[in-house]
Amino acid sequence: MLSPEIVKLFRRGPASIEPSNCPRADRSRIRTHNVTCRESERVSEREGTRVDMHVKVLDDGVVERAKARGIDVLVYAPHFERLPTIRRRAERYSDDELLVVPAREVFAEAWRERKHVLAIGLDDPVPDFVTLDGAMDEFRRQDAAVAVPHPEFLSVGMSRHDIARHVDAVDAVEAYNLKHWPHHTRRAKRIAESVEKPTFASSYAHIRRTVGEAWTEFDRSIDDEQALVDALREDAPREVHCRSGVEYGLASVAEFAHLGWENSWKKIDRILLPGQEATHPRNDAYDGRFDDVAVY
Repeated sequence: MLSPEIVKLFRRGPASIEPSNCPRADRSRIRTHNVTCRESERVSEREGTRVDMHVKVLDDGVVERAKARGIDVLVYAPHFERLPTIRRRAERYSDDELLVVPAREVFAEAWRERKHVLAIGLDDPVPDFVTLDGAMDEFRRQDAAVAVPHPEFLSVGMSRHDIARHVDAVDAVEAYNLKHWPHHTRRAKRIAESVEKPTFASSYAHIRRTVGEAWTEFDRSIDDEQALVDALREDAPREVHCRSGVEYGLASVAEFAHLGWENSWKKIDRILLPGQEATHPRNDAYDGRFDDVAVY
């Protein structure tokens, strides 16, 4: 029997539209659910820019799906890949219809106490498994836009206290992604309000089928990486949305189930091999710059 939380996902609205029926940005046919928008964040009646603020996957199928979902910008931040690699891949898949922005979701602190932080607009690579203070100081130095994904979600989100302590560097707090159950979204919205930061939504897609199922719509044109950084740093008006219906519900369940693989012991062992991971702070690529804040 389905749990009440899963049933809520399927009851949000009518079935969503398959990509084959929605070739590119026929937005009037895409049924959505406005998740957490505050009146001060309302986008004007004219079309804004739809940004899926956090995806982990990128290939031809992802690009096709994003366009079919009416997405204008993808923020690509895969786990454990260095910034130059991410940037090259983002450039490869960007075109006139879809901008792919490179970003880093840094794992701050040790594995058991890890805190995810999403940085956009970095010039220099930042490794995983450094202290939260060390990561935030580096983001400040590079004047990057900092977004807090899934606050207080399981064991991988920044806490309300963490955000408040670094509130000067934080530009937005995620209120919704597909791994959230309704109580996660309510809590995330309360956290954002308590620190007086605007919200954002993303698919947080780890699998292709969930790309474009949630997004943030800004009130302005965003045609390059710096424009997105500016929109975040300037608290640009926005709305946050997710799709509706049975397909959406199945996609959300699939994303949540992916956590089982994401937190497997196999992956933990791979991460903790000293110096082997590309984003390990003692990797030769970082020239010892983060040795003083490394936790491994």
